[in-house]
Amino acid sequence: MQKGIIGKKIGMTQIFDEAGKVIPVTVVEAGPCVVVQKKTVENDGYEAVQLGYGDIRAKRVNKPLQGHFKKADVAMKRTLKEFRLADTSALNVGDIVKADTFAAGDIVDVSGTSKGHGFSGTIKRHNNSRLKETHGTGPVHRHAGSMGACSSPSRIFKGKGMPGQYGNVKVTVQNLEIVKVDAENNLIAIKGAIPGPKNGTVTICDCVKKA
Repeated sequence: MQKGIIGKKIGMTQIFDEAGKVIPVTVVEAGPCVVVQKKTVENDGYEAVQLGYGDIRAKRVNKPLQGHFKKADVAMKRTLKEFRLADTSALNVGDIVKADTFAAGDIVDVSGTSKGHGFSGTIKRHNNSRLKETHGTGPVHRHAGSMGACSSPSRIFKGKGMPGQYGNVKVTVQNLEIVKVDAENNLIAIKGAIPGPKNGTVTICDCVKKA
């Protein structure tokens, strides 16, 4: 990984390229992020930088974290994320990482927490089909249906699509293209959709698998 940044999902819109083609994009307010901690092989066993994003009042930060920010001599931040960069020599504690770290045409991976849907049935959670609502189907037209044979194997195989908690998990969308970077307003326009609700916190970093 060469570069990474923390941001906030603003929402979706569309822009036009030079040929007049419509491109759906998600706008992310990326940074500014401050380097709160720099980890080294000697002290921590690996190299990484910890970035902080989003201001927060001191009364909402617990004492251990307050000491962490005080040691770095930086303002307290709402979100802390660690990035294992290939080369951390260019960054030091207190440095500011802005949206212009990335450029138009970069291919990135975006991670965020997906929208939570609570306890959901199989139709919503696994895209199952429902039963017909006539001829005595009764009030079970949205139920899961048959679960398997009764005598053999006398159990449900692992991985069966069942009702349960849906969403509110970390999701990473890979190989997204950055269409435009507005360094003055710290905005990045990414082609396509990214996980999470509006105002949700996301992380942007170099892609791991190039398509």
